[in-house]
Amino acid sequence: MKFSCLLICFFLAIHVIIPSQEIKIDSKMTFEQSIKGSKAPKEITDNLCLLDVTYYSTDKQLHRGQLVISKDLKQDVEQIFELILKNKFPIHHCIPIVKYNWSDSASMSDNNTSAFNYRTISGTDRLSNHALGRAIDINPKFNPVIENGQITPIGGSYKTNRPGTHHEKSALNIKFKELGWSWGGDYKSFKDYHHFDKRK
Repeated sequence: MKFSCLLICFFLAIHVIIPSQEIKIDSKMTFEQSIKGSKAPKEITDNLCLLDVTYYSTDKQLHRGQLVISKDLKQDVEQIFELILKNKFPIHHCIPIVKYNWSDSASMSDNNTSAFNYRTISGTDRLSNHALGRAIDINPKFNPVIENGQITPIGGSYKTNRPGTHHEKSALNIKFKELGWSWGGDYKSFKDYHHFDKRK
């Protein structure tokens, strides 16, 4: 009897640890593929890594994607995606931005979650934290940029009660801040709700 109970507990534990449903693959690149064509200098790409992440997507199915991030933020991002998975916070998909020919606009329009992109801050000649792999944009269509009444990307909208959206008291926002990250939703002159970054 005791052995049977232990056996049942074992199989229950396996079921909890390993989801029974199939994981859909959104991205399966090598590191070299994930930075191909980037204009980033070697001293920057040498400090990057490719991280596989698992999440529930907007179809409520398990998906696996990838982020290119700074090596020293790997542990932070792993903790963030553990929370995303635990809370079933939906990520539409998560694909290195090379798929979009390094176009931030194209990635945002596809509601893609991404990190590294060697580019300047829009409207300036200053490098973005994305250029160092130190920023993440999560679900841009659900968490758009709002400036002077204009919403980017086109078709985006901000509804705090919608799954996959960030707001001041959301668990994801709180966790990012605990880890020392800043949120674009706190900007004063405009709002960049999808953006999180961590400066050196």
